[in-house]
Amino acid sequence: MSIFLIDYENVNVEGFNGLSNCTENDYIKIFYTKGAETLTFGLHRRLSESKSKIEYYKVENGSKNALDFQLSSYLGYLISSNPNEKYYIVSKDKGYEILTNFWQKYKNLNCQISLVSDLSLKNEQEEKNKLKQSIKGALSDTNYSDLVNDIFVLIEKYKTKQGIYNALVKNYEQKKGSEIYKKIKPLLTDKKGA
Repeated sequence: MSIFLIDYENVNVEGFNGLSNCTENDYIKIFYTKGAETLTFGLHRRLSESKSKIEYYKVENGSKNALDFQLSSYLGYLISSNPNEKYYIVSKDKGYEILTNFWQKYKNLNCQISLVSDLSLKNEQEEKNKLKQSIKGALSDTNYSDLVNDIFVLIEKYKTKQGIYNALVKNYEQKKGSEIYKKIKPLLTDKKGA
């Protein structure tokens, strides 16, 4: 059995990638606020068809990180009630790493606590490392391989391919920016634009 605590405010629909892999033994606990209380019809249908046990928790958000605190508090309650389970916090918020590190210090607990970015158990840091390696590979036959970290920052910063292209041209001038963009464009599958 796995118990997923979803920070819906943070991951939205993307956090449910892998929902079809969940079983009737899994629990999905969705934490959301007034500002993030809508579902697409597609996600609603997928949740309705899921074999998992699903619960919704609308949390008060009168202060910064209110949802994070309430989710964390509920995780502590669950661990005290079920110390031998697998727990997954579904969020891209790195602040939860402190929480997972805290619980991992207690070796007398048999629970496993992991921070993942969706229900497929994808680890955000592993995905970032893979992207960096892919950028490095794409630039390996150029003189730009020393710019991998800077280019990665630009990819993370901009949501569209056009935004990334513009930033590359601005930072590295037209010719160099265009060359880099041509090399990395196939890696930008999750970015909007052509």
